[in-house]
Amino acid sequence: MAQILAPSTQWQMRQPKNSTTASPMTSKMWSSLVLKQNKKGIARGTVKFRVFAIKSDNSTINRLEDLLNLDVTPYTDKIIAEYIWIGGSGIDMRSKSRTISKPVKHPSELPKWNYDGSSTGQAPGEDSEVILYPQAIFKDPFRGGNNILVICDTYTPSGEPIPTNKRHRAAEIFSDSKVACEVPWFGIEQEYTLLQTNVKWPLGWPVGGYPGPQGPYYCAAGADKSFGRDISDAHYKACLYAGINISGTNGEVMPGQWEYQVGPSVGIEAGDHIWISRYILERITEQAGVVLTLDPKPIEGDWNGAGCHTNYSTKSMREDGGLEAIKKAILNLSLRHKEHISAYGEGNERRLTGKHETASIDTFSWGVANRGCSIRVGRETEKQGKGYLEDRRPASNMDPYVVTSLLAETTILWEPTLEAEALAAQKLALNV
Repeated sequence: MAQILAPSTQWQMRQPKNSTTASPMTSKMWSSLVLKQNKKGIARGTVKFRVFAIKSDNSTINRLEDLLNLDVTPYTDKIIAEYIWIGGSGIDMRSKSRTISKPVKHPSELPKWNYDGSSTGQAPGEDSEVILYPQAIFKDPFRGGNNILVICDTYTPSGEPIPTNKRHRAAEIFSDSKVACEVPWFGIEQEYTLLQTNVKWPLGWPVGGYPGPQGPYYCAAGADKSFGRDISDAHYKACLYAGINISGTNGEVMPGQWEYQVGPSVGIEAGDHIWISRYILERITEQAGVVLTLDPKPIEGDWNGAGCHTNYSTKSMREDGGLEAIKKAILNLSLRHKEHISAYGEGNERRLTGKHETASIDTFSWGVANRGCSIRVGRETEKQGKGYLEDRRPASNMDPYVVTSLLAETTILWEPTLEAEALAAQKLALNV
């Protein structure tokens, strides 16, 4: 995160001040997502990506656009709620729509629903019903009006959370009185890579070949250096419309790779906002005809991987003298390094090699302003004697419910033995 600011005061749903004048991201807006590639230096296989992947005449497309942009608000109080949940892989997102009789402001006003868990790898065919519990709502940037996106978690018919429901456990940790008193803030940096549809090769790269070495692409402008900016910008605006606490975006070191930041968010809100922002990004890339991947090392070789750096602070860290609380947190994190690594994303061993701004997956380290460490402390935090730490280990495909709650558990609830604490402090040169 470039900067840690104050988190939002409204955690479940944010309404724009002038909600009646806000515009959804209509299909005509998506028509700007025609990604023109500079033909010089790019292979012939590079294609243009258009919003509609339909072969038809303009009149058919116009009729579709008219219906997609149809405002039904003057004719009915009913709204469309898109129920969204995490699928069986733990990283895929599923959704389906239902009509609600009137606009709602809180998830408690929404009914539970169900789906076929045998089709998502979450239940056997002979007992396939999984129940959706609405947990957070956001404005729908695709349908506009009073329509909403609904983050749900998943349960058996008897009310038990299913194994892929990581939100349930995270909510328990964040509702613990010790954790709640520390008001944990999270700022999450979500990196992702855009791929060409048919060849699954990064956007802007010559098919089967490679662009020039890394260096000119980070935060760059220009048709030969920046690939997918329209998608990044469309996602940025859609998140703001939805009420997501998105705080910035930038092009990344590897061409075709981007990052956006969400936060500071408090407790469980951090996971809700990352998951809904991922869903919106999937929908935008779907309409743009581009493939989204959260693979932590999409291209092998001398190319940066994709992470999900997690900036974290507690009330004790943010107050005067907070640097001591930060050091104590680092000490605890060092003692549970293996537990955290095992929960920080699939394929992370391909990314955490000690190269390309990462630490080795096998060794815990920390440092001030050092992006080659497991935990980085900023210069300003060191200077002020208070602030936050950055956990650079999570992969881009991590589950934010797992990572945020584990950070809170390790640094607030978990207590090491005095002997282990002393040995770790000596090893890490931490004078706690």
